[in-house]
Amino acid sequence: MARAEGDRLHLGFMHVAQTDAGFVGGLLVTNRQGRPLEFQCTTPLRPNNTQQMLYGPTLRPYIFADLLGKTLFDRVAVKPDLIVVQQPELLDLRPLIAAPVGCIAEPTEGDLPDETRIQLGGQHLRIHAEAHEDRDALHAASSLIPNDADLAEPLDRVRDALQETVRAGAVA
Repeated sequence: MARAEGDRLHLGFMHVAQTDAGFVGGLLVTNRQGRPLEFQCTTPLRPNNTQQMLYGPTLRPYIFADLLGKTLFDRVAVKPDLIVVQQPELLDLRPLIAAPVGCIAEPTEGDLPDETRIQLGGQHLRIHAEAHEDRDALHAASSLIPNDADLAEPLDRVRDALQETVRAGAVA
């Protein structure tokens, strides 16, 4: 998080949507006030029946993290200092990229171990179980993000942008 001084904190918000055309991923990179710096989305990815059978329950995490998430992270020119997600499958992105990934924890997930949970803005985030160093990075970012910041709201913008993009046929 070398860029995380002052106003240079770049936050990434990633979401994967399942549409009629297939899975589509989006990544919005913002400054610490939530203003957009860059947005990228993928073309639809539709696994065939054989892939569904062979991958079984590992298919969604593979599509979300390895195929869509890593592609989006590699594609953006403005690299985020950390990425916020709401889909647990995207936590598997963490071992593939050089940025912390935090998944917004639902209020019902109150029994998460302290070492995999941290408060950032108004949300509690889960981190990848094998990325303990992300706790320090998220703690550093927390001093730059207001305690009442709604980190779920930019994810709504990503979902809306993906819906609009798919509806307009821009990714098909």
